[in-house]
Amino acid sequence: MANTQAMCTSFMGELMTATHNFGVAPIRAVTTVDTFKGALYLSTATVNASTTAYSSTNEVTGTNYTAGGVAVTFGTPPTATNSSATAGVAFVTPSASITYTNVTINSAAFNAVLIYNSTQSNKAVSVHTFGDQTVTAGTFTLTMPSNTTTTALIRLATT
Repeated sequence: MANTQAMCTSFMGELMTATHNFGVAPIRAVTTVDTFKGALYLSTATVNASTTAYSSTNEVTGTNYTAGGVAVTFGTPPTATNSSATAGVAFVTPSASITYTNVTINSAAFNAVLIYNSTQSNKAVSVHTFGDQTVTAGTFTLTMPSNTTTTALIRLATT
Protein backbone atom coordinates (compact mmCIF):
# COMPACT_ATOMS: atom_id res chain seq x y z
CA MET A 1 0.00 0.00 0.00
CA ALA A 2 1.18 3.49 -0.80
CA ASN A 3 -0.29 6.91 -1.34
CA THR A 4 0.34 8.39 -4.78
CA GLN A 5 0.00 12.04 -5.72
CA ALA A 6 -2.52 12.40 -8.55
CA MET A 7 -5.59 14.11 -9.83
CA CYS A 8 -8.40 11.63 -9.27
CA THR A 9 -9.56 10.09 -12.54
CA SER A 10 -13.22 10.32 -11.52
CA PHE A 11 -12.78 14.07 -10.94
CA MET A 12 -11.65 14.61 -14.54
CA GLY A 13 -14.80 12.96 -15.85
CA GLU A 14 -17.00 14.83 -13.38
CA LEU A 15 -15.65 18.14 -14.66
CA MET A 16 -17.36 17.36 -17.95
CA THR A 17 -20.72 17.09 -16.18
CA ALA A 18 -20.24 20.25 -14.10
CA THR A 19 -20.33 18.23 -10.88
CA HIS A 20 -17.82 20.48 -9.09
CA ASN A 21 -18.14 24.24 -8.61
CA PHE A 22 -14.92 25.93 -7.43
CA GLY A 23 -16.02 29.37 -8.60
CA VAL A 24 -18.53 32.06 -7.89
CA ALA A 25 -20.38 31.87 -11.21
CA PRO A 26 -22.13 28.51 -11.06
CA ILE A 27 -23.14 26.77 -14.24
CA ARG A 28 -25.36 24.24 -12.46
CA ALA A 29 -28.71 25.26 -11.03
CA VAL A 30 -27.16 26.26 -7.70
CA THR A 31 -26.31 29.62 -6.25
CA THR A 32 -23.41 28.78 -3.97
CA VAL A 33 -19.89 27.47 -4.36
CA ASP A 34 -19.36 23.85 -3.31
CA THR A 35 -17.63 23.02 -0.02
CA PHE A 36 -14.26 21.28 -0.32
CA LYS A 37 -12.34 19.56 2.47
CA GLY A 38 -8.89 18.12 3.06
CA ALA A 39 -8.51 14.82 4.93
CA LEU A 40 -5.15 13.44 6.05
CA TYR A 41 -4.18 9.80 5.42
CA LEU A 42 -1.74 7.41 7.05
CA SER A 43 1.41 6.46 5.18
CA THR A 44 0.04 2.91 5.01
CA ALA A 45 -3.14 4.02 3.20
CA THR A 46 -3.76 3.74 -0.51
CA VAL A 47 -5.20 6.99 -1.87
CA ASN A 48 -4.36 7.73 -5.49
CA ALA A 49 -5.81 8.46 -8.95
CA SER A 50 -8.31 5.60 -8.47
CA THR A 51 -9.82 7.18 -5.35
CA THR A 52 -13.38 8.25 -6.17
CA ALA A 53 -14.64 9.58 -2.83
CA TYR A 54 -13.61 10.43 0.71
CA SER A 55 -13.46 7.44 3.06
CA SER A 56 -12.45 7.30 6.71
CA THR A 57 -10.54 4.07 6.06
CA ASN A 58 -6.88 4.72 6.94
CA GLU A 59 -7.58 8.38 7.69
CA VAL A 60 -5.54 9.74 10.60
CA THR A 61 -7.06 9.97 14.06
CA GLY A 62 -5.96 11.99 17.03
CA THR A 63 -6.66 14.75 19.49
CA ASN A 64 -8.46 17.71 17.86
CA TYR A 65 -8.45 16.05 14.42
CA THR A 66 -11.99 15.70 13.09
CA ALA A 67 -12.80 12.84 10.73
CA GLY A 68 -13.23 14.28 7.26
CA GLY A 69 -10.53 16.88 7.77
CA VAL A 70 -10.85 20.64 7.47
CA ALA A 71 -12.42 23.07 5.04
CA VAL A 72 -10.36 24.04 2.00
CA THR A 73 -11.09 27.58 0.77
CA PHE A 74 -11.03 28.39 -2.93
CA GLY A 75 -11.48 32.18 -2.84
CA THR A 76 -10.39 32.72 -6.45
CA PRO A 77 -12.39 31.02 -9.20
CA PRO A 78 -10.50 28.76 -11.61
CA THR A 79 -8.59 30.52 -14.38
CA ALA A 80 -7.96 29.37 -17.94
CA THR A 81 -5.29 30.73 -20.26
CA ASN A 82 -4.11 30.05 -23.76
CA SER A 83 -1.55 31.65 -26.02
CA SER A 84 0.11 30.76 -29.29
CA ALA A 85 3.30 29.94 -27.37
CA THR A 86 1.76 27.55 -24.84
CA ALA A 87 -0.98 24.99 -24.56
CA GLY A 88 -4.19 25.93 -22.79
CA VAL A 89 -4.10 25.57 -19.01
CA ALA A 90 -6.92 25.75 -16.47
CA PHE A 91 -5.84 26.08 -12.87
CA VAL A 92 -6.96 26.74 -9.30
CA THR A 93 -5.24 26.83 -5.90
CA PRO A 94 -6.81 27.13 -2.46
CA SER A 95 -6.68 30.76 -1.35
CA ALA A 96 -5.31 29.85 2.08
CA SER A 97 -3.07 27.21 3.57
CA ILE A 98 -4.76 24.02 4.75
CA THR A 99 -4.28 24.07 8.52
CA TYR A 100 -4.97 21.54 11.24
CA THR A 101 -4.72 23.41 14.56
CA ASN A 102 -3.56 22.06 17.93
CA VAL A 103 -3.65 18.42 16.81
CA THR A 104 -1.87 15.36 18.07
CA ILE A 105 -1.42 12.76 15.34
CA ASN A 106 1.50 10.67 16.43
CA SER A 107 0.20 7.11 16.65
CA ALA A 108 1.34 6.52 13.07
CA ALA A 109 2.97 8.58 10.31
CA PHE A 110 0.83 10.28 7.69
CA ASN A 111 1.87 11.56 4.25
CA ALA A 112 -1.12 12.50 2.12
CA VAL A 113 -4.09 14.84 1.93
CA LEU A 114 -7.20 14.04 -0.11
CA ILE A 115 -9.07 17.09 -1.34
CA TYR A 116 -12.71 16.24 -1.90
CA ASN A 117 -16.06 17.91 -2.56
CA SER A 118 -18.27 17.43 0.50
CA THR A 119 -21.19 19.13 -1.25
CA GLN A 120 -21.21 16.52 -4.01
CA SER A 121 -21.36 13.20 -2.12
CA ASN A 122 -17.73 13.53 -0.95
CA LYS A 123 -16.39 13.06 -4.48
CA ALA A 124 -12.59 12.98 -4.69
CA VAL A 125 -10.68 15.78 -6.45
CA SER A 126 -6.97 15.12 -5.90
CA VAL A 127 -4.36 13.50 -3.69
CA HIS A 128 -1.24 15.39 -2.62
CA THR A 129 1.66 13.64 -0.91
CA PHE A 130 4.49 14.89 1.28
CA GLY A 131 7.11 13.31 3.53
CA ASP A 132 6.02 11.24 6.53
CA GLN A 133 4.79 13.43 9.40
CA THR A 134 3.67 13.17 13.02
CA VAL A 135 2.38 16.06 15.13
CA THR A 136 2.13 16.35 18.91
CA ALA A 137 0.01 19.21 20.28
CA GLY A 138 0.90 21.42 17.35
CA THR A 139 -0.33 22.96 14.15
CA PHE A 140 0.19 21.13 10.86
CA THR A 141 0.05 23.46 7.85
CA LEU A 142 0.07 22.66 4.15
CA THR A 143 1.26 25.86 2.47
CA MET A 144 -0.34 26.40 -0.91
CA PRO A 145 1.64 27.20 -4.05
CA SER A 146 1.10 30.31 -6.17
CA ASN A 147 -2.01 30.27 -8.34
CA THR A 148 -0.24 30.26 -11.72
CA THR A 149 -0.26 28.11 -14.85
CA THR A 150 2.88 26.28 -13.72
CA THR A 151 2.50 26.05 -9.94
CA ALA A 152 -1.23 25.92 -9.09
CA LEU A 153 -2.28 22.98 -6.94
CA ILE A 154 -4.81 21.74 -9.51
CA ARG A 155 -3.92 22.14 -13.20
CA LEU A 156 -5.44 20.82 -16.42
CA ALA A 157 -3.51 21.33 -19.64
CA THR A 158 -4.06 20.71 -23.33
CA THR A 159 -1.21 19.54 -25.49
